[in-house]
Amino acid sequence: MNDRPRHGIAALQFDELVRRHPERLVRAIYSGLNSFISLGLMALIAYTTNAPFVFPSLGPTAFLLFYTPRSASASPHNSLIGHLIGVLAGWFALAVTGLLNTPPDLESIGPNRILASAIALGLTCGLMPVFNAAHPPAGATTLIVALGLLRTPPQLGIMMLAVLVIVIQGFVINRMAGIPYPLWHRPPRNNETT
Repeated sequence: MNDRPRHGIAALQFDELVRRHPERLVRAIYSGLNSFISLGLMALIAYTTNAPFVFPSLGPTAFLLFYTPRSASASPHNSLIGHLIGVLAGWFALAVTGLLNTPPDLESIGPNRILASAIALGLTCGLMPVFNAAHPPAGATTLIVALGLLRTPPQLGIMMLAVLVIVIQGFVINRMAGIPYPLWHRPPRNNETT
């Protein structure tokens, strides 16, 4: 009889797979397959709703959720708050540079767009540590907004809803694999404050 505790579906137990197989291979398959599934579901939502549920910074978010699910940057707090900071900083940068209603033009970027991008990224990178919400993909989110690719309030709301959906997917998949993915914050390790 097996004395080991079970924390999820037995066939999907991540730690057990790592004990039996090369860790690099297990992590590669786990992160690749689950990122594929998550972004596939997001694309299906985007297709059925005709809304921007897929945007470039979701890719690195999926990678963090499934390759380093125990890291602070992959926690729900950091993922959601980090992207929210990026969205708001990008919108603020568009507002102060007068670009809220200007469509994107990536072939001839003028001084206002350059300034908006710099403001957005500077604010995002400066505010994530203030809110203890480091999430590198949020740097891409803020540029998506500051460059005007997604800039209207409904689009920004959908971006945040998409982040919430992928974080929920990460929670469910990681917990099914027996990974103690946090409910909100990653618990601090010894000698860490985050």
